[in-house]
Amino acid sequence: MSVQSIERALDVLESLAEHGGAAGLSEIAAKTGLPYGTIHRLLRTLLARGYVRQESDRRYALGAGLMRLGGVAEGMVGAWARPYLARMVELSGETANLAVMEGDFVVYVAQVPSPRRLRMFAEVGRRVLPHSTAVGKVLLADRAADDAVTLLERTGMPRRTPNTITEAGAMLAELDRVRALGYAMDLGEEELGVHCLAVPVSDGERVVAAMSVSGPAERIDAVDREELAEGMRGIARAFGVELAPVTGER
Repeated sequence: MSVQSIERALDVLESLAEHGGAAGLSEIAAKTGLPYGTIHRLLRTLLARGYVRQESDRRYALGAGLMRLGGVAEGMVGAWARPYLARMVELSGETANLAVMEGDFVVYVAQVPSPRRLRMFAEVGRRVLPHSTAVGKVLLADRAADDAVTLLERTGMPRRTPNTITEAGAMLAELDRVRALGYAMDLGEEELGVHCLAVPVSDGERVVAAMSVSGPAERIDAVDREELAEGMRGIARAFGVELAPVTGER
């Protein structure tokens, strides 16, 4: 049995996250469908606990209290993911990563390195913008087009390499391809000479993370992408089952 007040408080926090970490009262109401009075009451409690703060422009933002929870949760999810990432390394021979979206950024929360001498590293805890990475494209592809464009407009889509997609229209077309294929590619868009393939991790309700393999461009280009993506999706589905919300009472 769900507790309505908790569900509504979580809806408010998720609304702030989906707006890049900060939003006005009208934006929260539009996203959650909750009455203004209810939102005010929830925000008062969240403000008192440090999970929300109020900015000088009277917008509400995610508070520092969430950092304690987020840091612990990311560490736990990273630990859960490592056996599955190890399977991706066995499948591909390349370094495997797990990443999640935090506000406007993609954050790498776990990694299992390739056993090869020449291998790629994405430092755990590293934050990158989503438009130039395969994991970021997978996470953006789960959003409505309007939400994705809003995020891309906030970040500005800076050019990381000559291959980076820097126009929102071109990125929307790329996200359509990601949805159709079930995987995303980074072809030297974040770092020249490095190619990545990423697949979504769903908890049964939504995409909550992305898993990827990355390596030197010539090695990634030599594999059958469809075959690799199919194997990776199977591993990601198995990991998603572990992350699925538990419904009902025990």
